[in-house]
Amino acid sequence: MLPRSQTVETPGNPDSRRILVLYYAATALFVVLDFALGFNIRLAFLESLPMARIAYYGVCFTCLAMMLWRPAWTVLISAFESLVTLSALIIGMGMRILLVTDSMLESGAGFVTMPEIVNFMISGGVAYIAWVRGLKHLSDKTRP
Repeated sequence: MLPRSQTVETPGNPDSRRILVLYYAATALFVVLDFALGFNIRLAFLESLPMARIAYYGVCFTCLAMMLWRPAWTVLISAFESLVTLSALIIGMGMRILLVTDSMLESGAGFVTMPEIVNFMISGGVAYIAWVRGLKHLSDKTRP
């Protein structure tokens, strides 16, 4: 456990922390939509990799547990996880657009599907906001 002087404090606005915690808590809803109803909007870029989707959901639940366990770490946790999510989204979407496969051409399915675009907008938007706010908050803490 870190000494109090080395912890990252929660932003002054408690609503920011609440929104981040609710976003990670919504993972349960996304799991039900994905596996029970077959509607995958959070991880459409991992549609063909079910074990990777399960691992990602596990990471989100771990982030939620850590935020509930150590509320002062909420910004740090969300900033790190959002960096990972943004990287995965950019690489995943870029690979779908840049690498044309024979099956894409044969099926005429196109490069990117609507669920992938919705996923990119929702997850990417939330991840970007969490990343920018996290960096701003962390940089404010390093200033004298």
